[in-house]
Amino acid sequence: MAYSELIKNFNRIREYMRDFYVYGFKSRDEYTRKSARSYDNERRRVDSWLGSYMHFRRTEEGKNVFLSIDTRETRHNPFFKAWKAKSFTDGDITLHFLLMDILNTPEEAYSLSEIMEQIDEALEGFREPRLFDASTVRKKLKEYISEGIVTGEKRGKTMYYRRAGMAEVYDRDILHFFSETAPCGVIGSCLMDKEERVGEAAEHLAFKHHYITGTLDSEILCSLFQAMQEKRSVTLESANYRKKQSQTVKTWVVPLKIMVSVQNGRQYLMAYVPRIRRIMSFRTDFIRSVKYEEICENFDELRRHLEDMLPHLWGVSTQSRSGNRMEHVEFTVRYSAEEHHIHRRLEREKRCGTVEQIDKTTSRFSADVYDSSELLPWIRTFICRITEIHFSNPEVERQFREDLRELYEIYGLKGGEE
Repeated sequence: MAYSELIKNFNRIREYMRDFYVYGFKSRDEYTRKSARSYDNERRRVDSWLGSYMHFRRTEEGKNVFLSIDTRETRHNPFFKAWKAKSFTDGDITLHFLLMDILNTPEEAYSLSEIMEQIDEALEGFREPRLFDASTVRKKLKEYISEGIVTGEKRGKTMYYRRAGMAEVYDRDILHFFSETAPCGVIGSCLMDKEERVGEAAEHLAFKHHYITGTLDSEILCSLFQAMQEKRSVTLESANYRKKQSQTVKTWVVPLKIMVSVQNGRQYLMAYVPRIRRIMSFRTDFIRSVKYEEICENFDELRRHLEDMLPHLWGVSTQSRSGNRMEHVEFTVRYSAEEHHIHRRLEREKRCGTVEQIDKTTSRFSADVYDSSELLPWIRTFICRITEIHFSNPEVERQFREDLRELYEIYGLKGGEE
């Protein structure tokens, strides 16, 4: 069978692209999930889309292929190319162009029988024409109606079909910004492809922090957004990376909100888990499939509950390690008279906390959050200026002081935390 860059199942290539780009350390022999031939085929597909970004290094374990993308120079997410390589059958593509030729204007409407007649006429000149029955054509038209390509209109007992009118396309810069920053941004990229003209596409935007791997989760996000719009529960099939990568776990949840980290671009689903009766987060890059379940009658109530929780979320963790509902954290920093930017930084980065200026060179930060351990990486950036710190969760405070002791040991300093 000849190799083809087109794909049927995006989830499989999603796993390979993530391994190449995010990890980039596995050699051909280390891919045990599939055969070596399967690895070669997927690598060729990625190479056909992202060839200029692919590199390799040789180690003792063998040749490792990885993707290297400099987002300072790459203004358009190269991963979008994978979404535009969907495979199709000969029948699909033939029927598509036949229908688009028949329904070539929004003004003309045709019944199914009239469309069938025109299809038969169009295929008469072929030596071995592909035949389509009315059931197949009706299903394809129904699919196009759901996609907004075709509209259906009932006249008596007969359904008439016409091409949907063209929607207004937003300014190219708006589409560019949407495609590179929003979940499911590949939609904006496809619209840009439709409007793009050679030599006319001036680029006005560049991104300092360009998080491109989120597009690999677009299909998952689209399903979750659809479930939220319909106020429906779902069953998530997720990778269990705590054990073996091939293992999966199924969880019945009510999806409520998608949250995106401004630090690393990682996307999370906030969902209510009926089994444990609480809201928790799920990394979307760990979710492999979404199965729709029944309508959730108390969806609005759960959504309001999540909104009430947001003022006390530093990240996405909704439960403290101590088991208490809320944890308090407070620290004081001192800086020189020329370092007023420290106070401004506290104000800018405080999120759900509060900042109080004690005097001209001293400020205090405090917050009540569900999980104070999420603040530790941020608090550590003030270590040289912290004069006092308190955590209501003793385990988090112990961890902070242990980290400080290790820091003193690494640099051979005396007078570490006692």
